Amino acid sequence: MLTRRHFIGGTAALLSPAIPGPAIARTAPTARQKAAWDAQVTPPGYDPATTNPWGLHPRLLPRRVTANPGLVPGDIHVDATARYLYHIEEGGTAMRYGVAIGRGGLYEPGTYTIRRKAEWPYWTPTPAMIARDPESYAQYADGMDPGPQNALGSRALYLYIGDRDTHLRIHGTPYPRSIGSRASSGCVRMVMAHINDLYGQVRTGVTAHLYPAGGDGPVIARN
Repeated sequence: MLTRRHFIGGTAALLSPAIPGPAIARTAPTARQKAAWDAQVTPPGYDPATTNPWGLHPRLLPRRVTANPGLVPGDIHVDATARYLYHIEEGGTAMRYGVAIGRGGLYEPGTYTIRRKAEWPYWTPTPAMIARDPESYAQYADGMDPGPQNALGSRALYLYIGDRDTHLRIHGTPYPRSIGSRASSGCVRMVMAHINDLYGQVRTGVTAHLYPAGGDGPVIARN
């Protein structure tokens, strides 16, 4: 894989905004409820390449680009420097999306496997998050139900190392104006309408490469 700098592997600490929900009874949202929420977070007349009620820089809108040779179709690459996520496609192209990454030292570069996907997932802050910022997170210690205000948004891709859930996610966010910044507690955030498009294209078992922030960043595609 071509990069402009050494790719640093990493393992994920419990510093992300999601762990599996607690063992309490919950009612899963119905297909009708999910569809209603999808409609709520999808702007009228939505066109991925041009729709932008969130006020994002145009470069952060979805765009199909030419992928560098040798990349595996289906894999995901996150350029933490440029704040881009690339989904490699068959035929030498990739879909590029703007993302937000973890603030400060919470972003965890590394190589992961996507072993689980979820539509309108539950969310529970990690103990580390609660200890770090109890005012923000303690109220959700027992979990937060799915919905447009849920921290994981409309879709989540769960990152594993082997069979171990790292508690890192690629997920939608109720804070779309954070895209392009360092804002999360470790995960990779996307606009909900964008991850809804991506979600159906991603298979479980593919690899997600999260590159370190800073420097020139990886060379994944040509614009």
